[in-house]
Formats: sequence, C-alpha cells, structure tokens
Amino acid sequence: MIIKRIKQFFIGASCLCATVTNAQNTETLYLSGTGLGNTVTWDFYCSGGMNSGKWSKIEVPSQWELQGFGEYTFGRFYLVKGAKPSDETGLYRYKFKVPADWKDKQISIVFEGVMTDTEVKINNELAGDIHQGGFISFNYDITDKLKFGKSNELEVKVWKESANKSVNAAERRADWWLFGGIYRPVYLKAMPKIHIERIAVNATADGKLSTEVHMNNLPKGYSLATSLTPVGENKAIGRQTTTLDSGNVQTISTDWEGIRTWDCEHPNLYLLRLELLDNQKRLVHIHEERIGFRTVEFRPKDGIYINGTKVVMKGVNRHSFHPDGGRTTNKEISLQDALLIKEMNMNAVRSHYPPDKHFLDVCDSLGIFYLEEFPGWHGRYDEKVGEKLLKEMMAHDVNHPCIFLWSNGNEGGWNKKLDTRFADYDPQKRHVIHPWADFNQLDTHHYPAYQTGTARLANGYNVFMPTEFLHGQYDKGLGAGLEDYWSNYTSNPLFAGGFLWTFMDEAVARSDKGGILDSDGPNGPDGIVGPRREKEGSFYTVREVWAPIQFKNMFITPSFKGEFAVSNTYLFTNLKECSMRYRLYATPSPLKGGQRSLLNEGTVSLPPIDPGETGKARMKLPANFFQGDVLELEAYDRNGKSICTWTWPVKYADEYFKSQRTQSTPAKPAEIRKENEDIILSANGISVTFSGKDGALTKVKCNGQVIPLNNGPLPVGIKADFKKGESHMEGKDALFVVKYTGAIDSIVWRMTADGLLGMDARMLNRGNGGGYKGEFFDKNIYYLGLSFSFPEKEVKGMRWMGRGPYRVWKNRIKGTNYNIWEKEYNNTITGESFEKLIYPEFKGYHGNLYWATLQSDKAPFTIYSETDGLYFRVFTPEEPIHRRDGENSMHSFPEGDLSFLYDIPAIRSFKSIAEHGPKSQPSSIRIKSGDDGLRMKLWFDFRH
Repeated sequence: MIIKRIKQFFIGASCLCATVTNAQNTETLYLSGTGLGNTVTWDFYCSGGMNSGKWSKIEVPSQWELQGFGEYTFGRFYLVKGAKPSDETGLYRYKFKVPADWKDKQISIVFEGVMTDTEVKINNELAGDIHQGGFISFNYDITDKLKFGKSNELEVKVWKESANKSVNAAERRADWWLFGGIYRPVYLKAMPKIHIERIAVNATADGKLSTEVHMNNLPKGYSLATSLTPVGENKAIGRQTTTLDSGNVQTISTDWEGIRTWDCEHPNLYLLRLELLDNQKRLVHIHEERIGFRTVEFRPKDGIYINGTKVVMKGVNRHSFHPDGGRTTNKEISLQDALLIKEMNMNAVRSHYPPDKHFLDVCDSLGIFYLEEFPGWHGRYDEKVGEKLLKEMMAHDVNHPCIFLWSNGNEGGWNKKLDTRFADYDPQKRHVIHPWADFNQLDTHHYPAYQTGTARLANGYNVFMPTEFLHGQYDKGLGAGLEDYWSNYTSNPLFAGGFLWTFMDEAVARSDKGGILDSDGPNGPDGIVGPRREKEGSFYTVREVWAPIQFKNMFITPSFKGEFAVSNTYLFTNLKECSMRYRLYATPSPLKGGQRSLLNEGTVSLPPIDPGETGKARMKLPANFFQGDVLELEAYDRNGKSICTWTWPVKYADEYFKSQRTQSTPAKPAEIRKENEDIILSANGISVTFSGKDGALTKVKCNGQVIPLNNGPLPVGIKADFKKGESHMEGKDALFVVKYTGAIDSIVWRMTADGLLGMDARMLNRGNGGGYKGEFFDKNIYYLGLSFSFPEKEVKGMRWMGRGPYRVWKNRIKGTNYNIWEKEYNNTITGESFEKLIYPEFKGYHGNLYWATLQSDKAPFTIYSETDGLYFRVFTPEEPIHRRDGENSMHSFPEGDLSFLYDIPAIRSFKSIAEHGPKSQPSSIRIKSGDDGLRMKLWFDFRH
C-alpha cells in the first residue's frame, strides 16, 4: 500500500529530464529514479547468491537484495563461529543521451550513495579512482568522456565488501543489515565551464553571512552578487555585489538587516542566490541554496547554545531505513519520519552516518536539530580513506542549519587524527564529539543509569549529553523510565539533553522468503515505531514527558476553580504563541448505555510566560462542569498543530459508579442456598457458586450459560488463609462473608436483587487492633491485589473506561488518557510480531479502571470499580521468541488471568530495574495500628 502512495507522490516527475534549463543555472539529469517507488530500470549482473550468473534487470536506486539478488547478511554475523558475510559484486549498465547543448559545459556524474566500493566507467573509460565507503555522496568530472547529443554507456561495478579492511571495520561489522548496490540517486550535473562549484557558509544570528565560495576556472575581474529571499516569499530582502580577487576559493562577507533567525521552534530559512558575473557584469552562473541564520556555540562546563539560548536536546537515533527498500528511501518517508519525531515533541535526531539529503532538508524546514555523524560503528576508517570521505561529507552537508554538532564515528569508531579536520571544512567551527565517550569536554556516555555515578553528571563538571539512552528493545525502552530520567537530568544545569535508541524497528521484507519481515531475531534495532511506522505505547509517553507545556500534578475535586499550574519547557517560545482548548465529556458505562458525548468545550487562557517560567492557565467552568466525567485539554503550537492531550477524571470511581447505577427495587429478593459445602448466591437469572472450603468463587451462570470466571480471588503479592465463611440476607441482597487470616481481613460478596455481584475486600487492615506478621507480604512489592481465572480463548475484545488505549507499566503511565476505549483481541509481541503488528497490544496492565467489558460470543461480562487507581491486568503477554540470551523482557506476571491490582511492576530498559529511577522500583508496605488499610470494591455484571 505504501508503494502505491509513494508512486502517487511522484506522479509527473520525470527522471530523464533536466530539472532546470536556464543556461546559467546548474542543470540536473537523473539517470536513476529519485528513491523508493520512483526508479529506473538498468541492466544488472550479480556474481553470487540469488539470480546470479546472468544478465537481468534491476531498479535503481535500490538495495539489490530487496530486488532478489545476492544474499542477506546481518552485521553481527561475526558473533557466529565460522560465519562470513556475503561478498557478491554487482555490475550495472545503462545507456543515456546527453543534450547536445551541454557540449560547452562541465559535466559531473553524482552518486548519492553506493555500497560499498564503486568503479565507474563512461563509454568504457574509467571516470576516476574506485570510490570506497557506502554512506557518503561522491562525484566524477566526466566532461571529456561524453558524446554530446548521442548515446552514452554507463557501467558501474559495485563490491559489497570493500577491498579496504578499515572500510569494512567501520561500516560492515556493525549492528545493522549489510546491503549492497546503488541505493541512492544517480544524476548528471551540468554547469558552465566557469562556475561556482560549492559553498560553505557561516550565517550567524546577528545577520552576518560569511560565504566560502569554491569556484572553477575563475578569471580576473569577476564579481559576485549575493541576494537573500525568505523561503515562502517572492521578494528578496536585498542584493549586495562583491568584486572577486584571483583564486578559486574566496570568502565573501555580507551583513543583512532584519534577519529572522533559525531555531528548532522557528525554522526560518532563506534562499541564498549567488550570481557570478563576468567583467562586463554579464551573468555567468547561478548558485542557489537554502540557509538559516543561527549561532551555534559550545561553552565548556556550561552547555550548548543556539542564538544565545541554552538548549536541551530531546532526541532520538534514526537510521535511513524502510522495510521495502532497505536504505533506499524517498522524500515522503523522510517527511513522514520527521513529522512523527515532531509529534513526539522531539527536537533532535542522530544517526550513525549522513542521512539522505531530503531528510536534512526536512529537518531544516520543520526545525529539528541534527547531530551528523561520520561513519564508523565500532571500527574506524584508516587515515587516507577517512580524509577523503570526511571532505566529501562536509562538502555535501556543511550548510544545513539543522546540524549543530559533528560526531567522529560511534562507540570507538573514531579516527582521532581526523578530529581537527572537521573545522578545516566548516566555517562555523561546530563542536566535534566521540559518542559514548567523555571527550572534548562533552560527555556522551551511552546508556547511563538514573544515577550516572562518579565523575559524570551526578558529580562531574563536563556538559552531559548521552547520545544513546533507554534502549527500546521490545516494550522495554524509550518511554519506560523516561519521566524519572528526565526529571533527574534536567535538574542539573550541565545537562544538554540526550538521544533515545531508537526510532524504528529495522525489519526488512525478505525477497528470498516471500516478503516476510525479518529483523534477524533480536539483532535489528527495535524502536518506538514499527517497520511501517506503527506507534508503540512509548510513542505517547515520550510525547507527554517531552511536551513543551507541563502541568503540575493535580486532581479535580469540588474545590476546582478551573486553574492549572503550567510550566513552559520550550526553548525559544513564549506561551502566548500557543493556544489551548478544553472538552468536557460524559462517558456513560454499560449500566446507562450509549456512547461518549461532548457536554461542553471552550478555550483555556495560557499565561504569557517565557521558557523556564511557571504560571496559571485558566478556563471558565461551564455550568454543567461537574455533570461531566472526563475533562480533556489539548494544546496547540503557533501553527495550530497539536502539542499534546491531557485528561482528568471529574468524578472519583465511587462517585462515578453511583451516578451510573440506576436505583430500582426488584420485587423478588436475591437467594442463598447451600449445595453440599458450597454456597450459591442467585438473583435475576444469575447464580454464583462459592466453595465452602476456601471461600473461592468456583462457578458463574447466566440463565444457565456458564461464564468461566473462577479460581478467585487469589491473593497477589500478599498471603492470606481461609478462616471461615458465613452467609446471610441484608434486605433483598444475599451476602457471603469470607474471613481470612493474614493480609486479608475479609471479603464480602453481595448479590443484589437485580443480579449484580459485588466484592468488597478489606486488606492490610489493622484498624481493629489486630495484627499480622511481615511474612504475609513480600518485602519488595511488584504487584498487590487479587486475581481470577478466565480462559483467554473466550475473549474477542475489550471495551473499557480508564487510562488507554495502550497498556501501562509502573514506569510508563504517562501518555495514556482517560476515555472509553475499545480494542480487539490480539497477541502482538511488541517489536517482533511484524506480520501482524497490531497496536495497542491487548494483553497487559491497564491503568485506573472505572469499568471494563470483556467481549465474548459465549461469556461476556463487565467489571466496575468503586476503588480509585486500580490496575486491570488482562492475561499475560507472551515473551519475545528471539530475545537475547533468553532474558525475560518483562517482570513475571501474577498468577491467574484477570487481576485487580494496587501496584504493578515496571518494565526495564537497557539497564536493570535497580539502575532506573524511583518510579521503576518495587514498593514497600508498612501498615501501622489504626490504619484503615486497603479496600477494594468491585462489581461484576454478568447480565448480558
């Protein structure tokens, strides 16, 4: 389906025509397509693996494995004894015609990305030396090898494995899929013989523009006219002409008034137009490029500053990847990913190599800081290859305003001799880091614990910015624990932000296995979105934790006057640029029937506060406010785009239940009868059987149909022993009262005359002066409550009111909202069920239960809670099959199938739970004499 959308996106784009025809402009002729879904067919011969040993056809750009050639290899192959990477070569041929009127121009052929070693021939002549390195754009001057106005033949030989061991160490012994082929576009670039080859700019916040101009064949007496036009507007803000000296590299300095600066919240861009004029002031060549004016500073023992403002990076790591194309993507995918990143209120991205140019363009346009990394996963390039590749990378990307730092390799993949060379190619002199190391006064320590320890953030003095943290494997990372980490880290003035690992699940559609999605078990990076960008639960947690408007914790009570304490956590935006609306909903339960309805809506006044300040937001309460059940607030940025949505219940659980339950007086009372030692409560076609031996619920029937809820309530996280059971009538209600010793005092079962079954459990209660010993509960409480058994096969879906729609963990509550939710049964294994990756997952813990209906063809029923803050556990999620070392990704679940819990466990990330923050730790219990203890009141409605 996505391929169809991509093709529609590129309708009308011809890859075999020049993009511009003005003789003074740089003209472009695509020989390939522009990306995934827009390709050109070339002739192809593969040396080994699938479809090898014969000439056939291939789409360009592409990774040849996904086109059905060669062999798939994952970069961690070296962990398997005796394993070797696939090392086939590919030979490409393509015929093309060069316009006759290009005869007097200089023609270059540009390859935006080829894996890995590349030999290029034009009309059987070598274009130049073999290029080594798969992640960086390169080009050759082929002017003297072309036949103008006639047919030409291009031949490209590509070696998947490099002849240079250091290239393989840097790029192909890595934690990702190892692909081969021409995977990014190929095109011809035609310029006048005398032309501007490229530029490198330093455009600062004060309007000063220093432009390093690289020219070709420049004669004496030429001049350069510089103009700027705001992107999206038609009128230039001025034009300045400078007389050039001799020499092909010159720096031009200009000043501009009234410049609107670029930052991540106000990504103002300008089209820089450079006109090269001859000594008669005739136009020779035009060079145009988008730039942004901003000043980037790294201040040791202080922080990273943009335009004089100290910034905090809310970042994520992202690879250029799509399951249908491997590393072949397109502009639509770049835009989709950037919008998802912005939707999570992130402001920064990092990857292990330069991304597609269109992704950097999107980051410039939308306002996303980019940390550009010179390739090198754990290995490093040698100095000769590294020097060449660094120069190519910088020439290609140096002018993007989104780039705020340079990274020299990753996790040991640093050629330290290249550190000083970045500044030689960058007029802005942006800071250089070594990810995972404390280097150059910026500590990028990977996967820090909540308390980062000696000589780092906790008691260190270098700026701290982990370039990878909270590993997202399965459902373990990104959102889980982030609230604690962020609260702790941002309290330290040396914290400059961090980058979560990672954005997407990197599973590839295997052409050799019928198109199944394969992540090489647990090895492929597992992110916050699925391979086709499906959103996991952590997506919304990150969105709320990193929302630029934060609320002080509060409950809505009868004292509520419509005021909220809010903090502005933007970097550059006053809240007067934002807006907010409220919506008041009625959320009727099945007792009243019907759907959620909007009772009222209106505006919320935000305080005009600057970043870092706190003020009060206010709404005028409508007259029917306390008739509602859920209050929803949604904030919008200056462009009207949603920032985040927050909800609060207007009624506590007991008040809500009382408002839902219709008070009727059935003529016939409930009944109690004994069958052997069992006690049976019945009314209105419902009968419930309890064991006289242990007080457990053993059987439920509705009009003779068995509803297989039984084997409960089973104590969870506490210990209790059956003492005795007694039954009696109370008005028209039938009661069965079970007494326990241990952590449960009593459970009162009540069958009302209209057939509702109530459960009133009193736990950890010492109010009567009695006592119990510590052996009745665990020292570390991971979960605490009561469980029942119910067959999973009977359930088709669930409709509920509470936090949703995603399941929660103790350290990942944020991002869920109060509402009426509904989902069908699924058995999704997060980050692994690629062929049926259905979110939200059905099984797991659900927060703040008000009511839930388990949908079933044979045995539906609804549970209501009169107790606030209960978690509803629904069955047990399956562990990922391919998890590393057999390690469980989740804490063990309690016994039973359906549980009602006061506490639940956290889910760990890359670090152990002990290394996480407070919200991840197990609880402890201390009950003192006189405490009321815990009371759990539930109602079961089997009348469906």
